[in-house]
Amino acid sequence: MNKGGLIISLDFELHWGRFDKSPLKGNEAYYHKTREVIPKLLALFAAYKMEVTWATVGMLMAQDAEEWEHFSPPVKPTFQNQRYSAYQWFKANRPDQACLFAPDLIRELLQTPGQELGSHTFAHYYTRVMGQPVGGFREDLLAARRIAQEKFGMDMRSLVLPRNQYNAQVLQTARELDFLAVRTNPSDWFWRSPEKEGWVKKGFRAADSYWSLGNKTSYFPEAARKDFPCLLPASRFFRPYQERLGWMNRLKLDRIRQEMEEAAQKGKVYHLWWHPHNHGQYPDQSLHEVKIILDHFLKCRDLYGMKSYSIGSFAEKQLPPGPVYP
Repeated sequence: MNKGGLIISLDFELHWGRFDKSPLKGNEAYYHKTREVIPKLLALFAAYKMEVTWATVGMLMAQDAEEWEHFSPPVKPTFQNQRYSAYQWFKANRPDQACLFAPDLIRELLQTPGQELGSHTFAHYYTRVMGQPVGGFREDLLAARRIAQEKFGMDMRSLVLPRNQYNAQVLQTARELDFLAVRTNPSDWFWRSPEKEGWVKKGFRAADSYWSLGNKTSYFPEAARKDFPCLLPASRFFRPYQERLGWMNRLKLDRIRQEMEEAAQKGKVYHLWWHPHNHGQYPDQSLHEVKIILDHFLKCRDLYGMKSYSIGSFAEKQLPPGPVYP
C-alpha cells in the first residue's frame, strides 16, 4: 500500500505579490513582522523535519534596486493594464526596500534542512492577462533562474505560478526550461480560470476552507502526471489567522486535519500552501496554528506512515527510470 504524503509549498513574495492589489505605504510594518516571523517558521520546519518548497519571486532575491535592475530580463511585460507590471509599479513609487528584497532570508532558508528554493517567476508574472509580449514569460523564468544560480548556486526545478494562472502554453514553456514540477489548481469550478476573478468565486473558495463545498482534495501519488513537468494540484490554501473570525479559526484547522488524516489513511497526497506574509498580522497566533498542523502531521506519520515532501522531492520520487527526456 502507498504511504500518504504531505506536500507544503509557500509563495514567498513580500510585497511583490500584492503590489497590484494593496498599497505598500502604511503597510510597511506588516512586512517587517513577516521578516521577523520567517526565521521562526524555518525553525519550526527544522524541528519537525518538514520538507517545504519556498516558491520565491526572483526580484526578492536581489540586494537592492541596482541589483534588481541588473538581473531584470531584456523583455518586460507589455500588459494592456500596466497595473499588473511590477516594473511599472516600482518605477512609479519609492517603496521601502525592506518590503521587497530579502536575500538574507533566502540564505537562511537554504541553510535549513529540507527547504527547497522554487520559482514564483521573476516579477510575479501574470500569464493570463492581456498584452503578453512574445517570449516575455520565457525571459522572465530565465531571469529567475539566473539570479538563483548566480547569487545562491541553486538550480530551481519547481514552479508555482502567481495567482495560480497557467495554461497549456505556460506548462509547455516550463517543460522546455526543464522545470521538474508545477503546482496546479484544485479541480473545483471556483478555482478554474483564476484570472477571471469575482466575488462569487472568492466567496466559494473562502467558504470551502471551513465547510465542504468542493471535490475531495487529496489524490493518489500515481495520479500525478509522470511526464514533464509533473503537475501537483494544490489541496488546500491555509488561510491566515483572523482574530475577528473567532471560533471559525478552529473550524479551519479541523477541516485541514480531517483532510490530512483521510489522505494518510488512504495513502494519498495532501498539498497545503500559503504565503509567509500571511503570518505578518498575527504572528504568534499564526505560528501556533502552523504548530497545530505539524503536530497533526506527526500523528499521521506515526499512525499511517505519512511522509513530508517538498514539491521537488515528491516529483523526483515520481520520475521513471532513465533520462528526463527520451
